Amino acid sequence: MAYKALYRTYRPNSFEEVVGQKYIVTTLKNAVEQKKIAHAYLFCGPRGTGKTTVAKLLAKAVNCPMENAPCNECESCKMIQEGTHPDIVEIDAASNNGVDEIRNLIERVKYAPLHSKYKVYIIDEVHMLTAGAFNALLKTLEEPPPHIIFILATTEAQKVIPTIISRCQRFDFGRVSIPDIIHRLKEVMEAEDIKYEKDVIPLISDLAEGGVRDALSILDQVIAYAQNDLKVTHVNEIYGITTPTEKFQLIDNVIQKRTQELLELTGRIIDNGMDIKRLTNDLIEILKECVVFEYTNH
Repeated sequence: MAYKALYRTYRPNSFEEVVGQKYIVTTLKNAVEQKKIAHAYLFCGPRGTGKTTVAKLLAKAVNCPMENAPCNECESCKMIQEGTHPDIVEIDAASNNGVDEIRNLIERVKYAPLHSKYKVYIIDEVHMLTAGAFNALLKTLEEPPPHIIFILATTEAQKVIPTIISRCQRFDFGRVSIPDIIHRLKEVMEAEDIKYEKDVIPLISDLAEGGVRDALSILDQVIAYAQNDLKVTHVNEIYGITTPTEKFQLIDNVIQKRTQELLELTGRIIDNGMDIKRLTNDLIEILKECVVFEYTNH
C-alpha cells in the first residue's frame, strides 16, 4: 500500500477536529443546523490554515442526511471522503483559469445533482482566474440555481475582483496559534507511536508559521530522516537552524566588538544553509525578550 502523507492521513473529518478557526467553524455549523446555507462562500487566508479542509467538511455537512452532520458514515460522506462523489467538484484555478474552463463549469451548473441535495464547486486559488473567467463566473454567482454552492478559496484575496467578493460570504482564516499546532502534533505523534525530545514539537510548530499542513509536512520529513526517535538536532540538520548557543554567541560578539569571531561564526552558519532572514528574525526576538526582561525584572 502506498504511503500516505501525515497531513492527508490526519485531515479533519469533522468540524470538531479542525485546528483553530473557531469562529468560522461555529458559524458554518450553525448555518448547516439552521439550514441557512449561502450560495457562495469565499475562504481567504495563508496556506495550510484549513481552507480546503473546511470547504470539504461544509460540502459533507450540507449533503449529509443525518442530524449530526457530517456523520462520516452515510454513503454521501464516504464518497466525499474518498473523492468519488459526483456532485462535489474540485477545481484548481492555477491550471484551469481561462474563460473556456469556467464556461464549461457554468454549463454543468444548470444540471441537477446526481446523488445529493447540493452540487458543490470548490475552486482553489480562485485569484488565479483571468479577468474574463471572473466575469464569466460573476453572472452565475448573481443568479445561481438553488441546488448549487460555490466555495472559493484563495491565499490572495486582494486579487479577487470586488464584484465577486460582494456576492460571497467571506471568511478570513487566520494563522493557527503555536499552542494549537503543538497540541495537534502531540496527538499525531501519539497516534504514530513516535518517540521525541520535548523541544522537537515546539520547534516544528514555530517553523510552520501558523500552518497546520506545513507543520505535519515538516514532521513527516523529520520522521523520514530520524525514524522513531526525533531530536532537536535532527530538525536543525534538515532545516539549517542555528542553536540558541550560536545565536547568543553572535549577539555577544557584536556587543564585545569581536569582529573576527563574528565573521567566522556567521560564515559557518551560512555554510550550514541557515536562512539569514530567519536568523535575523530570531536575533530580533531574542533582543526583544531581553528588553522585556530588563524592564520587568525590577
